[in-house]
Amino acid sequence: MSELVTTRIRATAAKLGLPHLAQQLGEFVGRADEAKMGYLDFLDLALEEELAVREERRIRHALRISRMPHHKTLDDYDFSYQPELDARKVRDLATLAFVEAKSNAALLGPPGVGKTHIAVALAVAACRAGFSVYFTTLDDMVRQLKAADAIGRLATKLRVYLRPHVLVLDEVGYLPLARDEANLVFQMISKRYEKGSILLTSNKAFSKAHMFARTCARWRLKLHRLVSRGWAGCDHRVGERLHLLQDCCRSAALLPCP
Repeated sequence: MSELVTTRIRATAAKLGLPHLAQQLGEFVGRADEAKMGYLDFLDLALEEELAVREERRIRHALRISRMPHHKTLDDYDFSYQPELDARKVRDLATLAFVEAKSNAALLGPPGVGKTHIAVALAVAACRAGFSVYFTTLDDMVRQLKAADAIGRLATKLRVYLRPHVLVLDEVGYLPLARDEANLVFQMISKRYEKGSILLTSNKAFSKAHMFARTCARWRLKLHRLVSRGWAGCDHRVGERLHLLQDCCRSAALLPCP
């Protein structure tokens, strides 16, 4: 291939938004010559390489804006360390069927069992599958919403938590919520209803929701609204008594909650 043609192809590829092809054209030509590729095989190679680079760039960007504390996967999780954990339930969540269904999932259990690790691993899988993800602790989200509400920008801040396909809500129930705080959380959950998935971690069973939202009369409705979309495969109707949410807790729990 002449230098003139090579230069022209690189320039054209750059204009078409194919930077990897423009940069690696010489390598592709060498590989094609070595393998004695036909024209279509060469084109297939160039486009596949471009697509792979573009996809990897998309994933890196998605992970960066997700605000996850790390990017560990399920392969990094030692299931043998928690023999009571039903790994099948975790693997089932990793299929992301609950995300496709815009349903919800809860990872419940005492501190130290790896709830956040598993939540992040599921979120990483969602990013790789093309879903947008945002990670936050409940405490940080409440602080952000309160600050925005104080300056009249609550609707704008809510969009941060409403936009992603998957909202990872970590450390739910570690601290009590005041009435105004619980109401802000309720607004977010109400607006996300049937529009996206929530993946939360908590050291509390649903039956003990009053321990961290006892001042909010709407908390029961909030839980019902979440559960009506299904927690890890459970499907309970809105309006059922709070103690029935134990069924969902058992389905989603990593280990028995305190």
